[in-house]
Amino acid sequence: MKEYVAMWKNCVNFEDRTTVRGFWMAVLFNNIVAFILTMLMAISDVFVIPCVLYSLTSLIPVIAICIRRLHDLDKSGYWLFFVLAPFGLIPLLVWFCSGSVYEGNRFGTTRV
Repeated sequence: MKEYVAMWKNCVNFEDRTTVRGFWMAVLFNNIVAFILTMLMAISDVFVIPCVLYSLTSLIPVIAICIRRLHDLDKSGYWLFFVLAPFGLIPLLVWFCSGSVYEGNRFGTTRV
């Protein structure tokens, strides 16, 4: 869960790097929270506002961690715009699952 907390602490950090494990653990916990809020919203309309607020507030940290993951692969954060292209999510998923680039990475050293 420390990766999920780190995602929120570094929510405006678009410059560093994130490891594969750090990225996927943060995504996992983020999806678990979103799933729980969605299930609560399906049960009662009281949870509509918390669900919408969580979705909106987690948007920037998720974008930031995706950009930091791309930096770990020695790629620019602009590659995230691939998600807007048809089938653009496929290369992003492959890259997000790839190992880190340690030598010659212009974005610095990997933080664990």
